[in-house]
Amino acid sequence: MSDSDDDVPTLSAHTLAALQEFLNETSSAPADSTSPSDQFAVGAVEEDWRMSQFWYSDETATQLAEEVIREAGEGGRIACVSAPSVYQKLKQGVVDGSDRVSAVVLEYDRRFATYGDDFIFYDYSEPLSFPASVAPQSFDVVLADPPYLSEECLAKVAKTIKYLSKGKVLLCTGAIMESVAKDLLDVKMCSFLPQHNRNLSNEFRCFVNYPSRLLSC
Repeated sequence: MSDSDDDVPTLSAHTLAALQEFLNETSSAPADSTSPSDQFAVGAVEEDWRMSQFWYSDETATQLAEEVIREAGEGGRIACVSAPSVYQKLKQGVVDGSDRVSAVVLEYDRRFATYGDDFIFYDYSEPLSFPASVAPQSFDVVLADPPYLSEECLAKVAKTIKYLSKGKVLLCTGAIMESVAKDLLDVKMCSFLPQHNRNLSNEFRCFVNYPSRLLSC
């Protein structure tokens, strides 16, 4: 999801045209316009509402990065499924312990291919379609943020999570998905409240299937 919401705003034709012009200008900018220090900044890749992309706030991305580092452990592997904000925060090198773990980002948006081998193209409608290099149960923690608030989407993303994860799951989605998430992944809602750079119309929560500081923070 690109970090997500189900109620995507409807834009006027004029606004859409202006947005498209901006996106065209952005995509045609020189490749070296982003310095290495900015490459992994949360928001370095602009949100695209058409793909239900809503990035976490910097504070939330940091807290989630700290959580997955803690749970992955020394030398741990982390998969960020439709959650590029957390991947970016892990790669910035500003979160303690980030140099002791490795992370990949699974995304439909090919703009994230700029991250090289860390990028894995992901289409939730084909939840088990991965390159041969992605082995089953090969990630110590899987953090996933399904792009849409629907049972169909979450059910397919759950298949992805189960394929990738050795056990620990951190799911970020709407509060209305609580019972479905419980049935599919046996996760509990955390008291931690994730925030986005833009206010979402749906209450957003985190869910885990392991003892976590997020449960009572």
